[in-house]
Amino acid sequence: MLSVTVEPVAFVVSTRSEVADDDWDREQSSIVLCETFTPDALLGIEEFSHVEVVYYFDRVDPGKIERVARRPRNNPDWPLVGVFAQRGKNRPNQLGVTTCQVLGVEGRTLTVGGLDAVDGTPVLDIKPYMVEFGPRGAIFQPVWATQLMQRYWATEST
Repeated sequence: MLSVTVEPVAFVVSTRSEVADDDWDREQSSIVLCETFTPDALLGIEEFSHVEVVYYFDRVDPGKIERVARRPRNNPDWPLVGVFAQRGKNRPNQLGVTTCQVLGVEGRTLTVGGLDAVDGTPVLDIKPYMVEFGPRGAIFQPVWATQLMQRYWATEST
């Protein structure tokens, strides 16, 4: 089997240190580039409203990696679906991808809103979000996915 090695380009700085499923919009996070990068690595990123952040779920117990179908969040009301039909953290390669709002740049620090990663999470890549890379055609999803996401971005006050 092919093996791929990657190194973090940055780490998340956040007030949220515990892994939890919901209320991610109450957090503002910083992505601090590793010292091997100079601030010009972020030059021009503030001209984009959003970035896609690829990160590593480093706190997942390797014994809890999912390779088969299960009910999302173990909810008996939701259907049995495969690991690749959901976005849970216990993925085979432990990769997360989130589109975040760019809030600012200072030196080697990119401040974002809407990043669902905890303090210390290794960031593997940052890409500017471009409309042309967004979905083409109609978008649809099952009802259970809409139900699951109802509180994902919510804040405690909503």
